[in-house]
Amino acid sequence: MRTSGDSAKDEDKMIKDLAQRLLDELHTQAPNAEQLLPKRELHIALQAALARLDLVTREEFDAQTAVLLRTRQKLEALEQELARLEQ
Repeated sequence: MRTSGDSAKDEDKMIKDLAQRLLDELHTQAPNAEQLLPKRELHIALQAALARLDLVTREEFDAQTAVLLRTRQKLEALEQELARLEQ
């Protein structure tokens, strides 16, 4: 079972990876970009921006999708049973 600590670590890794990818792209487009926007500052800015969003990890999303699928299947079964009983 995952803990909230795992989720925080995943989120931090995601932010670091995103910051690195953005820096790499900035460096490709503008070779002196890292001087203008140091990696640490980009990480802090990303963390602040992402904290305002309601994001979940892919693992959490997939788990909730599976729960929704099972719930829909149960609902459909109950609807069929109700229709059968109403006849």
